[in-house]
Amino acid sequence: MTKYLKKYLKKYLKTWLLPLSLLCAGLAMQTAGAAESSRLDEVIQSGKLRVCMTGDYKPFTYFKTDNTFEGMDVDLAQSLAKSLGVEVQLVKTTWTNLMTDFLAKCDIAMGGVSVTLDRQKKAAFAVSHMVDGKSPIVRCADVAKFQTLDMIDQPTTRAIFNPGGTNERFARANYKRAQLILHPDNVTIFQQIIDGKADIMVTDASETLWQAKQHPELCPVHPDQPLQFSEKAFMLPRADVAFKEYVDAWMHLQKATGDYDRVLNKWLH
Repeated sequence: MTKYLKKYLKKYLKTWLLPLSLLCAGLAMQTAGAAESSRLDEVIQSGKLRVCMTGDYKPFTYFKTDNTFEGMDVDLAQSLAKSLGVEVQLVKTTWTNLMTDFLAKCDIAMGGVSVTLDRQKKAAFAVSHMVDGKSPIVRCADVAKFQTLDMIDQPTTRAIFNPGGTNERFARANYKRAQLILHPDNVTIFQQIIDGKADIMVTDASETLWQAKQHPELCPVHPDQPLQFSEKAFMLPRADVAFKEYVDAWMHLQKATGDYDRVLNKWLH
């Protein structure tokens, strides 16, 4: 090797190699720091699991007159918090404000939340724990009139739905001829059908089964053959791998041990 080449290499190493090594070290530290930072750690340190839910979607979540919640996902939220060794803090929201409140106030959103691509743009989801497509519920005397989407979407049909969630999106996307009725209260909406103020609501099949148990005047239409495929899952902060892995592992154990089925049977069967 010539003296000139040695001198050039020494100058090159001094000029580029040290800054490059420092840059790589800094990136490695940033990556390690990002990997270590998780909502999982924050929940454990705070001693609270903040859970957003609407409180208007039986049997998953219902906000009672005594200002407490009950429902399937309330039981599951308490189980998840117990596994973390923390207290559960239930935060009431609405379907319209669900995403905003979740991002600002909560660690997880539960209460019959459906997986949608719109929600996926701003949040992540735990593993799906229920397949639950859209199904009609009508007065039992009218079941034969509303067997298919085409039979539903007629000018004489009064289709009712609650605002801000997947029920409204389904109605506006699929009804071209039916009369649309927006009703603000998801708790009293089924009484509107019983009272003859609306003819049909298309909601999650699980809700139609629950409401039919509470209101003998109402019947679900083919809840085992939904009009639209959907899944339910718990909404989580985006890109938080550690938190999602924990919630997924917890749900796996819930199902493997039969605890999930016990909660499901308590509220849906």
